[in-house]
Order: sequence, then structure tokens, then C-alpha cells
Amino acid sequence: MDFLQPSSWAEALAARAEHPDAAPICGGTDLMVELNFDHRRPAALLDLTRVAELRDWGLDEGRVRLGAGVTYARVIGELGALLPGLAMAARTVGSPQIRNRGTVGGNLGAASPAGDSHPPLLAADAVVELESAARGVRQVPITEFYTGVKRNVLAGDELIAAVLITPPTGPQQFCKIGTRNAMVIAVAAFGLALHPDRRVVGTGIGSAAPTPRRALDAERFLAGELDAAGLWESRAALPDTLARAFGDRVSAATAPIDDVRGSAAYRRHSLGVLARRAATWAWNDYRKAA
Repeated sequence: MDFLQPSSWAEALAARAEHPDAAPICGGTDLMVELNFDHRRPAALLDLTRVAELRDWGLDEGRVRLGAGVTYARVIGELGALLPGLAMAARTVGSPQIRNRGTVGGNLGAASPAGDSHPPLLAADAVVELESAARGVRQVPITEFYTGVKRNVLAGDELIAAVLITPPTGPQQFCKIGTRNAMVIAVAAFGLALHPDRRVVGTGIGSAAPTPRRALDAERFLAGELDAAGLWESRAALPDTLARAFGDRVSAATAPIDDVRGSAAYRRHSLGVLARRAATWAWNDYRKAA
């Protein structure tokens, strides 16, 4: 197996174009597991750890540009105020060692339905920035990025450069259920973001469909009911009946399977509970911010 180690973004793109069968590796928290269990044997590894450009993040016209090599630990320590939903999800990832190595870009590249960063990115309407040496940069809405179980839209000569996120103007939440409290793959996960400037609700579902997905009908329902009742302006308490109806619609948006971690029925039920709780918690935070 060849080992490619570019030291700049330009070199990384050139190496990717020359070796489209090479597997990109940065933190290695997903890929090394596959290699160790002999589930995957790529022709080459494209090591991105020396590419400094991938480790940067900053604000650009109100959007956070999060480099693909920014670790979960840095998301927690540096972006908790701007992107609290993503920071909440990052806190649930593995152990401190994994959070110090694993990256949001790597989570996107793996495209696992159970990836912890996907629900908050979906809820925040993130955009994934891809680049190739030959065709330049393209930006893909997060809802169009996932194409199947552990598959995404990346072409053979492209790499993930960054994730672009406009911080939601309202509170965010992330909830996850696993078979234990730590070092666990999600049985079900849910992200929620309130966008009061647009009177919109964002959602993200994990571990309950072939790909991470939004609950679009549930989003429209909750946002419409909040608008119709004047709750965006009054910030009155969220009725429990409304939170439960929202949870029911989130459950209906899932397409889970039975596996060793949980049954499809349990996933549907738990996501309804997670959605109800997330909506209530986020709305209470919205009320406090008045």
C-alpha cells in the first residue's frame, strides 16, 4: 500500500487527481478501524495531516468556514458559542483521544448514517465545499451530499475542503441514544435548530435511515404552528401537545432497520421522544433569551 503525504492543499489535490483510488486519511478514527478488521484495503493512503489549510476555521460574511481537518475537540473548545448544536454532538463522539483526532470532514467523508455531526449540520442548513485540481471548487447543500449508506457525492478527484455554516439565530439542540453512555455508536440521534429570523425550524435525523436526513414535514408543521399561534413573537410556553405532534412527525420521517444495536420500532419511538425533548429544550432556551 502506497502512502502519500502532501504538505499543502495544492499538493493534496494533485495527489488526489493522480491517485483517485487513494483513501484520504486525517484523524483515521473510521478508516483505521476498517483497515484493522480488513474490511477495506485501498491501493494507497492520502495523509492530510500536514495540510495546514484544512485545520483553519473562520468567519466569512456571517458564515463559519470550518476546515475539514478541524477536530471535534476544537469544535467543542472554540465553536461552542457559534455552533452549540455541533459542539453538543462533538462531545458525544468517542473518547477524548478520538475527539482529539477525529474531524468533521472525516465524518462527512465516511458518510455513515450514524455519524454524530450529520444531524446538527442538517439542522443548520450546512453546505459542503468540495474541490478538485481540474474542476475547482463546488458547494453542495448538506441535504444533497449523502447518496446512500456510507456513500456521498465526492468525485474520484475531489477532496472535502470545508463545511460552511450560517450560525442559526436561535437555540440548537442535539440528542443521542446509545447502548451505553460513552464510546458508543448512536442507536438514534436528532439535531434541531431554531431560525427565528426566518421563522423556520431545522432538523437532522441520524441512525434511522440509509442516509442522514431531515424531517421536512415535521419542520414545516412546527414552524407553521408556532407562526399561527404567534409564539415566535410572544415566546409563550410550547404546548406539550404541539411538541408531541412534532415528535410524531419526526418518527414518521424515519426509515430505520433492525440491527444488533436496536430494532426499527425502538428507533422510531426513540426519535419521537428525542424530537419532543429537543423542541421543548430549544424553545425554553428561546424564551429565556427574550
